[in-house]
Amino acid sequence: MTNVMKQAFLTWRGDLIALMAGMLLPLSFSPFHYYPVAVISLTLLFVCWQGISAKQAARRGFLFGLGFFGVGVSWVYVAIHDFGSSGMPLGVLLTALFVAFFASYLAFVGWAIKKISPGILSTVDFVLLLPVAWLVFEFFKGWFLTGFPWLEVGAGQIDGPLSGYTPIIGVLGVSLLTAISAGLLAAAWQARRASLSIIVLIIWAGGYFLKPVLWTQPVDKEIKVTIVQGNIPQDIKWNPDQLYKTLALYKARTEQHWDSDLVVWPENAVTVFYHQVKKFYLDPLEKEAIANKTDILLGLPVLNEKTDEYYNSIMSLGLQQEFYYKSHLVPFGDYVPFEWLRGVIKFFDLPMSAFRPGPISEQLVHAAGHAVGLSICYEDTFSTEVLRSVPKAAFLVNATNNAWYGDSFAPHQHLQISQNRALETGRATVRATTNGVSALIDFKGNLQQQTEQFEEATLTGNVQPRQGATPYVMWGQWPLWLLSLFMLIAWAYYRRAVK
Repeated sequence: MTNVMKQAFLTWRGDLIALMAGMLLPLSFSPFHYYPVAVISLTLLFVCWQGISAKQAARRGFLFGLGFFGVGVSWVYVAIHDFGSSGMPLGVLLTALFVAFFASYLAFVGWAIKKISPGILSTVDFVLLLPVAWLVFEFFKGWFLTGFPWLEVGAGQIDGPLSGYTPIIGVLGVSLLTAISAGLLAAAWQARRASLSIIVLIIWAGGYFLKPVLWTQPVDKEIKVTIVQGNIPQDIKWNPDQLYKTLALYKARTEQHWDSDLVVWPENAVTVFYHQVKKFYLDPLEKEAIANKTDILLGLPVLNEKTDEYYNSIMSLGLQQEFYYKSHLVPFGDYVPFEWLRGVIKFFDLPMSAFRPGPISEQLVHAAGHAVGLSICYEDTFSTEVLRSVPKAAFLVNATNNAWYGDSFAPHQHLQISQNRALETGRATVRATTNGVSALIDFKGNLQQQTEQFEEATLTGNVQPRQGATPYVMWGQWPLWLLSLFMLIAWAYYRRAVK
């Protein structure tokens, strides 16, 4: 074999490993829960960036991203094709563009790393530079163009030892620790120094011993909560002929649970505007709720008749009637960023896809005698936005519509994200979905009860309100960024000292 052929073979092999490593990474998330795979996947990526040019590193970063997002967010195709009526070719094209867009982030990360540290990557590159680069990638992905914080590797560690750090430095901080673990293993392999692996064990052991720590305290007695999962098919949900059947279903299921302190309905369970059902439906339901000493949190759209703008909302029915308006909207779901796209493709003209963002307010909605940290659907993927409600909130509620994604990874991944929000804040979480998975999650992020998917169901259990603040709630992401800055300073100092 000539040197040219040998080099081509090695290049092809490295590209294939990068692609396969990316495809492995989603296995660390729900519904698979193989959390150690995240470290293996990132280790392979870091090794694939060894001893190559910036152009080659960009290509391998892109291939890793194609594998990672191609498998991890394959559910985008379900929303576009099955419910957006796009047709298979267009659905595949739009999904591929979506995946390629996020893969390009990792292409830039690979290119930038090799520009900063060309040639052979050293131990400090693996342990300090590359983990921070991964952290910056995840942060940028969760911020740029309104953000897409889905598939943060730290979220997949909820069942593992590293989750002990989540209440201290948040999911993004656990992503950094996962990347540091991968960097240490890559450096151990590169330098043939098994001692570096011991540091990984120390990091993971530290998380294990932190897991039992109680950062928050219970307040008052437990409250009895019922979730109503209507399981109305997405393709008929907004059909006017379905409206009265939907209203009757949610009312009947609620009336079976007047012994609960709180009943929670999912996002847009009511499929007409508040003012259209107030007198004949909501007002009588509220009287019943008050008579039975039960509060109801329900999702419905609210129209401002003066401005003709409407909001994706949750309202409380009971002793206090209050509203929460969704502030972080989903592009192409809650609204279409470029209105001229309407009519071009049916997917861009979905029902109720012109919501306006609600105001960001420090005033919380109250239910069952407590302040509640509310989020609607996609909002709870943004960790720092959920932090706005704590420590005032005694527990969290997320109302969502997962019907867009059918029988895919998305509902399971989203449930895992909600588990991490509970662990970060030290608050129990009530998660009400249209067709599953609805769940009751304790303050440690553990699933207490959950429903099956694609079934009409109610789920009843006890939720313990809590008070106090985790370190992450008190300090936010400042410790994480200070740690990252220290790592970069240490990396720069070492590089200068070597030169």
